[in-house]
Amino acid sequence: MSGMRNLVVVVSDEHRASHMGAYGNRHVRTPNLDRIAAQGRRYRCAVTPSPICVPARAAMATGLYPHRTGYWDNAMAYDGRVPSWGHALRAAGVQVESIGKLHYCDAEADTGFARQHLPMHVTGGTGMIWGSVRDPLPELPRRDRPRMIGDYVGPGETDYSRYDAAVTERTEAWLHARHPEDAPWVLFVGLVSPHFPLVAPERFAALYPPGSLPAPALRPEAGYRRHPWVQAMHDFHPHDADFRDAGERAEAVRMYHALCSYLDENVGRIHRALHEAGLGETTGFVYTSDHGDNLGDRGLWGKSTLYDGSVAVPFVMTGPGVTPGRVEDGPVSLIDLYPTILDVAGVTPPADRAGLSLLPDNAVPRDRVVFSEYHAVGAVSGAFMIRKGRWKYNHYVGFPPELFDMQTDPGETRDLAADPARAGTIAELHAELLAICDPEDVDARAKADQAALIERHGGREAALGLGNTGATPTPLGGGQ
Repeated sequence: MSGMRNLVVVVSDEHRASHMGAYGNRHVRTPNLDRIAAQGRRYRCAVTPSPICVPARAAMATGLYPHRTGYWDNAMAYDGRVPSWGHALRAAGVQVESIGKLHYCDAEADTGFARQHLPMHVTGGTGMIWGSVRDPLPELPRRDRPRMIGDYVGPGETDYSRYDAAVTERTEAWLHARHPEDAPWVLFVGLVSPHFPLVAPERFAALYPPGSLPAPALRPEAGYRRHPWVQAMHDFHPHDADFRDAGERAEAVRMYHALCSYLDENVGRIHRALHEAGLGETTGFVYTSDHGDNLGDRGLWGKSTLYDGSVAVPFVMTGPGVTPGRVEDGPVSLIDLYPTILDVAGVTPPADRAGLSLLPDNAVPRDRVVFSEYHAVGAVSGAFMIRKGRWKYNHYVGFPPELFDMQTDPGETRDLAADPARAGTIAELHAELLAICDPEDVDARAKADQAALIERHGGREAALGLGNTGATPTPLGGGQ
């Protein structure tokens, strides 16, 4: 692969594609990521296979969508039951290790890594059991529930920022211990920023003076009306109402930007260490994230929707054989990591994998279809997204669809689904969805699997008390 025999894959958590300078954001400061993008290839449109941590990471590992594997939500973590790219590489004699967040079931399961350094997995090996209660959605108690965003929003240190520092240092040491003539290897690095809690180290918070950032868009108090499926999710978990006042809400936006800059420094350190170790001539480098964050748009926080703030991710790649400065317009998915990683090692993926290898410098068709689905916490029914060319089609089981022209309306402000002139577009995109899966059948299977899980944990009322409600604890301590 033009000299590429090793690969570093860095995956952050909750980094929306719009919040990186190379993607056109004039407010966020990400000089290292922008430099890396300029040295390689940036994908203008990249999406997650599911806009929530655990299903997205299981899909990255297996190269299969959640409806193909049954890793539906944050209580159904990857356990090695379906072979991963790590298993395939190990069978081919490639060294495969991880450093940092994986969000699999636990460190004991054989998920493909010969060694896991500082692994972070779902809580207690079971994860967020209460989030599997969806049919019907429960009414969660408001007063006793901790805020998803954390008790404090503002400058400071958390176990998450300390964990990212430890992961970065371990990765630097790991790379400096390698030699260019070593046997081929792949290293997966998991960072947690800019995932909440929305607390950022002081020197990064100082980059963003209060009042310097734009407010969230499409606010309901300004007249925006949420889609009814999205409204049901909001009503289940109205995180926007958890803010003490408008000032704290603005501080949350500021801290998210600061965490993006903190992430940027850590990714830059890892990329620099790769080259300082003399590995640049033989090693590829990928940076992406598991999903984005709504960040207050539409009065929503966290992920879990099909809008680009949640479902779109940054994706950049450098290394031997990768054309510098190229921007790829064809859409890609985190599903593509599976064949791309195997391609570095010259291993052919199984025929049933949906992804496309992005090597050696493959052009992606502009009319390629990419897909995402959601069956997790707060979803009254299954949600499915098709992106093809300029169009984005969101299908919600039991609810009206949405249609957006991403060329003229990248902010997804005008839903065109009810426009009679777009009936043909809706029909074409729905046919693309049916070529991937039957939404009603998938929705029923997800709910049946979740009902069985709930019964194994003592029934609905018992399940509602199981699992953390905020950030997953790190190996260093609590998530808050």
